[in-house]
Amino acid sequence: MDMTSRMTSHFDDAVDAFRSSARDLAPALAAAVDLLFGALTNNARILACGNGGSAADAQHFVAELVGRFERDRLPLAGIALNTDTSIMTAVGNDYGFNAVFERQVAALGQPGDILVAITTSGNSPNVLRAIEAAHERDMQIIALTGKGGGQINSLLYETDIHLCVPHDRTMRIQEVHILLLHALCDGIDALLLGDPL
Repeated sequence: MDMTSRMTSHFDDAVDAFRSSARDLAPALAAAVDLLFGALTNNARILACGNGGSAADAQHFVAELVGRFERDRLPLAGIALNTDTSIMTAVGNDYGFNAVFERQVAALGQPGDILVAITTSGNSPNVLRAIEAAHERDMQIIALTGKGGGQINSLLYETDIHLCVPHDRTMRIQEVHILLLHALCDGIDALLLGDPL
């Protein structure tokens, strides 16, 4: 395969991933918007976490909430649990890296808050423990995964929402995740600003 064909194949594969995700995930995505909107309008907070590229996605999502997405509005309460290096290194050193999100959820999470848990494999131990801690705090979960959902499948409650990208390749899953997060931001803003379209 020549390099131009190789590069073209990425676009083709991405389009397929987006189309299959739209078909499979649109109803759950709409439900996630309603869940987030309900929490935010009841003075609850959104906590988000992930590792690597998923950490960047968690931070990006929270930046859109606290700052703005496409239109001016009041700031929305969000915390990216992977951004405080002092907490991450202290907890990682004292309790192990698998506890870095769990400890923060236990400290910051309140009933009615939402945890947005992002892991392409669905198997990240620190994200799994964050979900368990969130359930102990009477929080609901919006999980973004791929590759069939992994171990997260066995942790989620019926009241949680699972956005599992129907793909096995990490880069494609991450590409769809950022679209899902942007769609969540757009949906929240549409409800907040009275624009249902």
